[in-house]
Amino acid sequence: MATASFRWILQLHRDLHSGPIKLALMQSPSDHVAEKGYSSLLSFTVTDINTTVTKLMALGSQLYGTIKYEIHGKVAAMKCPDGYMLGLYEAA
Repeated sequence: MATASFRWILQLHRDLHSGPIKLALMQSPSDHVAEKGYSSLLSFTVTDINTTVTKLMALGSQLYGTIKYEIHGKVAAMKCPDGYMLGLYEAA
């Protein structure tokens, strides 16, 4: 997923299917401009955040900060190769 280009998000609606998961993306209003080179954050719940971070880094993503250990679980932010941000969450 990290190596896929998200540039098409700005063009039109897309549905992505992966097993029982359906992810729908569509164009945001033109007045929603990304600041400082960041995009909207896509967040995902994962079963093993450490393994997921390792796999995404192998695909070219960068860990943005560190994995944070909160009372409710672990959270991390990843920056994709084309500048988009992914949020990861693993429940405690």
